[in-house]
Amino acid sequence: MSILLLILSISLTTFILQVKKQLNEHLEGNTKHFDMVIGAKGSPLQLVLSSLLHIDNPTGNIDLEEAMKIAKKPMVKYKVPVSYGDNYKGYRILGTTHKYLEVYKAQLQSGRLYEKSFEAVVGSQVAKQINLKVGKTFVSSHGLAESGLETHEEKPFVVTGVLKPTGTIIDNLIITNLESIWEVHEHLDDKDHENEEEHQKHQDPVKKENFNLITQTQSHKDDDHDHERDEHAHENEEQHPAEEHKHSEEDAKNESEHDHKEEHHHLEKGHSEKKEITSLLVKFRNPIGALQTSRFVNEKSTMQAAIPKFEIDRLTTFLGVGFQTINGISLAILFIASLSIFINVVRSVTERKQELALLRTYGISTFQLIKLVFLEALMLTLISAIFGWLFGRLGVWVFSVFSDAYGYDFQFGMPNREEVYMLLLVMVTTLPAAIIASLSLLKLNVSKILADA
Repeated sequence: MSILLLILSISLTTFILQVKKQLNEHLEGNTKHFDMVIGAKGSPLQLVLSSLLHIDNPTGNIDLEEAMKIAKKPMVKYKVPVSYGDNYKGYRILGTTHKYLEVYKAQLQSGRLYEKSFEAVVGSQVAKQINLKVGKTFVSSHGLAESGLETHEEKPFVVTGVLKPTGTIIDNLIITNLESIWEVHEHLDDKDHENEEEHQKHQDPVKKENFNLITQTQSHKDDDHDHERDEHAHENEEQHPAEEHKHSEEDAKNESEHDHKEEHHHLEKGHSEKKEITSLLVKFRNPIGALQTSRFVNEKSTMQAAIPKFEIDRLTTFLGVGFQTINGISLAILFIASLSIFINVVRSVTERKQELALLRTYGISTFQLIKLVFLEALMLTLISAIFGWLFGRLGVWVFSVFSDAYGYDFQFGMPNREEVYMLLLVMVTTLPAAIIASLSLLKLNVSKILADA
């Protein structure tokens, strides 16, 4: 029971230490390349999680031109637009520029980079899990969930390259250019518009016929009214030249107003055709630029700016409460296990006094008996530490299987410094038990113990 308790406490502690360490490495590796994320209004943590870590839904879309104007400052080192909204078998399809791959130092394992619309490169995990190779085609599904029912069969993608493992979120992405995302969703919007028109067309044919009849009647009335107005104008043409000039000015004014309305309509149409992105990832030359730009975006624009470092620190703080709770539980179990080993070692020496006295008669010294007690305590500690470490790593592997859906692969690593310190702590807790048990050996009365036996 002592060994089982010690194994349980060590496995829990090593599991928490490894998950916390590797999770922090993943978060830092995926967010350190950008100082700010510009996106639609909403939760800044959600914006960072969706744009950098790709484990949440986006807050919305923003205008590309407006975002690029804000990021067009000397203090900006580089900026990368990203757009997404589709997936293939649960893996997100990300539209961006080649700069995104350069930032994460992604290199090709085979094939080439995408050069035109509906060409894509896939991460190493994507290629491994769903067997996407160079030259294969696939059809994206609308939405970020794997169970997306609506597919874009008329716009298939072709794989032009497979990336080498990077240990970042890129390994779990399908990456293409921005134009591919725009064209897919423009086609989808057109399709929805056509379906809506078709539905309205067949919804009430009687109403349509009545409308056509009313329109024709009104047209005949307008023709008759225009004919009478022309005759009246012809009769008064010579009598009212000033009035004719007045009508000409009114016609010119009406024509000018019509042109202004057409121009306004054209601007609105051009505005509606502006390209949108999900977010803009920005890297600054110094941290001050990120703080100043973040304040300007949040106060002076319709968008929001999130600082990844701040949001990730908040996230780790939330997670840290759970880590600390489990650590506290494991330390409590460790204390109980150490106390149990302490009691067992002392009790073992007490119950085996006859054996130890008999060994003394065979010429074994007291020092050798003390060494025997210390070796027993050490063996208990080492066995517990080895099996506890193995069970802790097994827990990390199981956790990695579930976390793979979020793009995180936890490695089966060797013991780190914290785990070595924990092993030394366990050994230190068993040392007093061996010392106290050894004190009784110094007062061992061999003849009395053997006579009582």
